[in-house]
Amino acid sequence: MNSTAPTRGFNDVITGSFDRLARVYDTALVQQVFYRPPQDETIAELRRNRSRRIADIGCGTGILASRIQRELRPEQVFGVDASPGMLEQARARNPLVTWLHSAAESLPFDDGALDALVTTTAFHFFDQRAAVAEFARVVGAGGLVVVATMHYSGPLARGIQQVTRNSFAPAHAPAPDETRDLLRDAGFDVLDQRKVHRPLPNRLIPDVITLGRRR
Repeated sequence: MNSTAPTRGFNDVITGSFDRLARVYDTALVQQVFYRPPQDETIAELRRNRSRRIADIGCGTGILASRIQRELRPEQVFGVDASPGMLEQARARNPLVTWLHSAAESLPFDDGALDALVTTTAFHFFDQRAAVAEFARVVGAGGLVVVATMHYSGPLARGIQQVTRNSFAPAHAPAPDETRDLLRDAGFDVLDQRKVHRPLPNRLIPDVITLGRRR
């Protein structure tokens, strides 16, 4: 892991807060309402792609990575997170996943080592341009990337996004076209982009899922 890789402002504070929230994050209600819908769609895309070496970036307590291992049985699954507290929970969950402590902006993989990389409900905390460059480095030609992230719309959204795009902001929820441009600029063809299907109105949790294929 390259300690000089760019990160967002207050990255250590955000990571530390997730260390403390690890047990709350795991509760059934939080998972069902916030995290499971994009994870369900991600698993469906990985199944269609028949991916064999998969990394979940910003894996949290390992629920998605564990589901990938259990439901898809690929050759290898990696769960990567910057929070030691989250990874402690993840390691206890599933010993068959390889858990790695690393930031998204400096991934611990060789060039082209993966054929799929996913990140759900974490992308807004990354330095997105640096992270997507790493995604492109570690995903081999023809490999799949799945990004599910928050996207706020409305009269104030563009102004807020303009401010938070600066890396000094602790988080940035990109507009859908911004995510598409980031992936294309890094060497991915964008296959699809859609709202995550949820039982709650999208205005409450307005996230989108974007699929890319490495050129």
